[in-house]
Formats: sequence, C-alpha cells, structure tokens
Amino acid sequence: MRVLSCARWTLLTLTAASGTALAQPASPPETVSCPETIGAAANCYSAKLDTGAYLLAAMPKNWNGNLIVFAHGGPGPIPPSARYSMGSLGRYGGVEVKQLGYAWIASTYRYLGFGVQQSADDTDQARQYFVDHLGKPKRTIVHGASYGGLVGAMLIERYGKNYDGAFFNSGMLAGAVVGYQFRADLRAVYQYYCKNLPRPGETPYPIWMGLPADPKMTLDELTVRVDECTGVTKPAATRTELQKKNLANILGVGGFKDIVLIRHMQYATFNFRDIANITQGKSPFSNARSVYRGSEDDQALNRGVVRFDSDPAGIAALKADAEPKAALSIPVMAIHSINDPQVSVNAEAAYRNLARSTASSDRLVQAYTDENEQQHKARPKLPRRWVT
Repeated sequence: MRVLSCARWTLLTLTAASGTALAQPASPPETVSCPETIGAAANCYSAKLDTGAYLLAAMPKNWNGNLIVFAHGGPGPIPPSARYSMGSLGRYGGVEVKQLGYAWIASTYRYLGFGVQQSADDTDQARQYFVDHLGKPKRTIVHGASYGGLVGAMLIERYGKNYDGAFFNSGMLAGAVVGYQFRADLRAVYQYYCKNLPRPGETPYPIWMGLPADPKMTLDELTVRVDECTGVTKPAATRTELQKKNLANILGVGGFKDIVLIRHMQYATFNFRDIANITQGKSPFSNARSVYRGSEDDQALNRGVVRFDSDPAGIAALKADAEPKAALSIPVMAIHSINDPQVSVNAEAAYRNLARSTASSDRLVQAYTDENEQQHKARPKLPRRWVT
C-alpha cells in the first residue's frame, strides 16, 4: 500500500537519531491480544480513562525508543469501546510497530461524534498516559488519518511542545467548514430526489442540521431510508427503475461511487447534528449559490432543491472548533490520495496556504499518492459536479 510506504519513509525522517535517555516504565495497564499483523512482535495494552475514552497501546519488543500517537478518522456514530482502535492498529501496526519498532497508542475519543478540540484533548491524554505507564519516548510523532488529520492539526496548535513531528494521511486539513460543505450539498440533493430525511409529515428541520436534536435515529434506520430511495445496498439488478434513477442522479451530481454513499450520508446526518450543537443551531454551510450539475435534468434540480444560507456566527463557531489557523510549530509530513473518496485532495492546498501565510512553509512537506482501484492505470480527473 502506497500510504504505508510513505508512512515508513516519513517516520524514519521525522525521528532522526536522538540520544535522550529513556525513563523506566511504570506498571503497565491491562494486557490484551495484539492484531494478527503485529503478532508476537509487541505487547498490547488497553485502558479506560475517566473521561470515557478507551486507550489501546502497542509496545514492540524491539522498541526504537520513539512513540506514535494515533488520531483516528471518522468520527462515526459508534460508541467508544475497548476494541475500537484494533482496526487502526491492525492496519498501520504491521509497518509502524512490527517493522520499524515504534511504540503506538490511540484514543477512541470520549464522545462518539464530532468535536475536534475535545478529540485533540483525548489524543494528548493518550500520549500522557503512555509516558506515565509505559515509558518516556525519545521522540513523539502524531499520526492523524482523515478526520484524525484535522484533530492532529489542531493538536499541534495546542500541544505542539509535546511532539517532535506530525504525519497526516488524507487529512481534513482545510477544516470542517470547507471540508464538509460538499456533504451539506449532498443532503440537499438527496432530499430533492428521496424526500425521506425528513419524510412528508415528519417535523421539518433545516437540511444542514442533519437531524433535529430530539428524535433518535440509528445507523440501521438511516441505511434503510437511503436504501429505500436508492437501493444502494442491493444488487443493481434488483433495484427498481426509480431507485436506479435516484441513485444515478445523486452519484452523478456528487461525483463519487455508490460504495461511499452510505458513509457520506452517515456523516451528513449524525456529524451534522453534532455540528449544530457546536454552532448553537446557526448554519456554517450555505448552498444559496450552489449550482448542481450531473443529473438528468439540472435545471429542474436547481429550481427545486432546498436552499439554506450560512450564518457568520455559525461559521465562526465551527472554525473555532475545527479549522487550523496557527503557524506550524513542528515538522509536518502530509500525504494525500488524489482520488480520496472521503476528503478532497484540495485540503492540502488550504493547509499549504496556511503554512505560507504564517511563515512556516519550511516545516511542511506534502506528497500525493494514487489509490485508484484500477491498478493505478491513470490519474482520474477530479469531479467538479457542483460549484459553490
């Protein structure tokens, strides 16, 4: 995998030799089984903080003295659990822990939804827990993936003195206002075709809010609604003609594949509800001037789609929680797939502009990969189905 190859090079670069002596580790937390990708090359530990966040750590038997603090992506509407970070450790640990000998620790975050500043606090608390219970590293690197890249960017603004470098892969580095705008557009386009979030007769609410504050909806219930409109979870041959048409129009405007529609709708529903809490019900998003293209009838779509506008207070509140704004205080390596289906590669341009405007460009290195499923035959053109 190209991401892990880049990760190997990055970590070796960020953790050049250091002669700092290691502190002796204190009593370790509860021992758990490591993922198969690590096997017997490390000992793994789990703990729960009083905040409700769960920690997972891996200490390689050939520890090189350095620590990776991982900030996971999402955030999905899934309650924290002791095994939540096993997937991330399994994915990255084969290289970072087993091959390179880095210790690794991650937090689930205490809260199951969106909240970048709180997630940054949880991530740094994981680092401190490692120092207190497993040992003091020579150098500490924060590794953030997707949403975790945004968490990591905010982390180094607040806790940069605790870290020696940062590595972000496909990080949402443009911030949530820019990074989530396309999902606000998606909700509007989805509602035009599907009309079931909310359904006729249900209490109406602004589309950008994802859901109203009180009614409860599960992941399964959301999937049922998306599926009844698009048939996206069913084999194509079993979809009704209306489902085929709805799905083709939504994907045509959105410019992404059917396999990520459910995920995008999850974020545009549950995370948007969290964002509405952060902004106190004021919209940080606008589609007042969005022009949608790629449907079977763009004129009808643009006439009939529900419109909403942003509020300056809503924008300010979301930027305060989830938009990098300070100079880079430590070296940062950022890599991004040019065709990432979750976070646009344009996020890297925004982060590069931030580094330039704060005179910290010398601390930023960016690289790009092609994760195309078609064996990397050609770089796809980035879709521009709607213009804001």
